[in-house]
Amino acid sequence: MKKLFGRINMTWPKLIIFAVIAGVYTGVMAALPITKDTSFADISITFEWWVLFGIIIIVNSKTPLDSALKCIVFFLISQPLVYLVQVPFNAYGWGIFRYYPGWFVWTLCTFPMGFVGYFMRKNKWWSLLILVPILLFVGYHYWSFLRETLSYFPRHLLSALFCAATLVIYPLFVFAAKRLRTIGLILSLMIIAAATVLAVTGERSAYNTVLLVNNGSQGVEFDGSYEASLEDESFGEVYIDFDENIQDHMVKASFRKTGETKFILRAPDGTERVFRIDVHRSSVDIAEITDSGG
Repeated sequence: MKKLFGRINMTWPKLIIFAVIAGVYTGVMAALPITKDTSFADISITFEWWVLFGIIIIVNSKTPLDSALKCIVFFLISQPLVYLVQVPFNAYGWGIFRYYPGWFVWTLCTFPMGFVGYFMRKNKWWSLLILVPILLFVGYHYWSFLRETLSYFPRHLLSALFCAATLVIYPLFVFAAKRLRTIGLILSLMIIAAATVLAVTGERSAYNTVLLVNNGSQGVEFDGSYEASLEDESFGEVYIDFDENIQDHMVKASFRKTGETKFILRAPDGTERVFRIDVHRSSVDIAEITDSGG
């Protein structure tokens, strides 16, 4: 671990290879259907791994300018590759690059962050002030992933554990001064504890969606006099709402866990139409159950 944090000769060829591997790997994880909504795909959406990559580059650079240049070049190579790898497999094709501008802004920010971040190596009291915002940023990711894990266990558990682990690793291996390492570790443990309490006591994550639209693709007609319910109420809630945008009724849902259950639409005269629903983290499959078992 000590070699990773300060004892690597981060030459330009090594940096470029590092960037290519990171970009290609991330693109593959984003493109594979099996990794959707899992910790393996989180690297393509959130920042926790990229924070680690940035810190590794910073602590293995020779000067503040060297650190800044290597950080921005690393991201200028890796981030476009993430999208390039996905082009053949994504429905948008080259249009997937519509998501790149946001990451490009972050890439530009890596130059000043890499420059300032280099001074963590000075082991001064203000070196800790440079690391604290990073710890808080990773702490936010930890809270977010833990909240997802508690709501849709075991999804994103690995990402939550990764964030907790790096929160401990950063102060212990970025700093050489024992006092800074101790104070940094205490701060990290406080962040982990606070984020854990917030995740455990706070509201669970929910997936909000529309199940049916009156006379929509499912061919189901209903209005505000109908009732909607779930066979297993632990999945969340469903309700009928009049949408002002389309001037019609919808069955809306707020799901708090994944799996299979049944959705019942009950008419005023008591007749029911029953649908089998398969709830995923960010999508739902719905099919009506007919007398023939459809």
